[in-house]
Amino acid sequence: MKQNLDYKLIFALATVGVVWGTTFLGIRVAVETIPPWFVTSIRQGLAGLMIMTVLLFKKELKWIGWENLKHQLVPSVLMIVIANGFTTVAEQTLPSGLASVISAMSPILIFIGSILFGLQKASLKGFVGVIIGFSGVVFIFKEGLGSFLDADYKIGVLFMGLAILAWAAGTIYTKTHAYKSGNIALNLFYQFTMASCIQLVLAFIFSPNPDISLWSSRSIFASLYLSVFGSVIAFLCYNYALKRVTAVQVSILSYINTIIAVFLGWLILDEKITVDFIIATVLIILGVFIINYKKKENHIK
Repeated sequence: MKQNLDYKLIFALATVGVVWGTTFLGIRVAVETIPPWFVTSIRQGLAGLMIMTVLLFKKELKWIGWENLKHQLVPSVLMIVIANGFTTVAEQTLPSGLASVISAMSPILIFIGSILFGLQKASLKGFVGVIIGFSGVVFIFKEGLGSFLDADYKIGVLFMGLAILAWAAGTIYTKTHAYKSGNIALNLFYQFTMASCIQLVLAFIFSPNPDISLWSSRSIFASLYLSVFGSVIAFLCYNYALKRVTAVQVSILSYINTIIAVFLGWLILDEKITVDFIIATVLIILGVFIINYKKKENHIK
């Protein structure tokens, strides 16, 4: 039997793959002159306002109840406050390409987590994919061993590590609680609003006296791009996709993100691409591909 293509799903997945690939460049440009927690707070705050406007227009803005609010708070803190926030902080000191390569490890963490929580079965193929993917990380650190002694570089890598752990946990949580999600846009409005408030508090803690006059138009434009495309459009597509395919399948978009981010970092920001860096990227992408590759099944009986 031939299955009909779900064009909405294909569009959603393609949007996430391309848009989140460009956000690594956007973050790197935004933090050039704007403190990272202000970038994230502005990004999520504007995203929340945009979704609220749409919900008001459609007369769908309403209270979701304390139980559902609790379910929205968990991915809000894990995926937006921690994962998105820590990635933004990390890119103050890490090249956007390197940040994206590290983030490409998230599908491997999601695969391991999915096995632990019974969403996926363990397999030899999956184990091989994990080993190959982690070997890619060795090349990242091989390339950066000299720089790793630099405190800023070390902190950046640490923040990226925490970011992908939080993203994996948030994705698995969202998948296991997908049945509780009714209106995706309404749930995201609460997620963005809560995240923005938390990040604004963090912004004033870590940058108590921000000088807005130093914020360049280039950084402000990058923050607006992150808000409209990186948050509103991509998150709507990501959550739509999560309700229709497995968490691991959605997470493989990370390698599309990585290719786009590395290319844009090289093209626009003159970031260096070394042989070790290319090997690391290929190994991580190969590991993710092996984990997710499935032979086409023959449905003719």
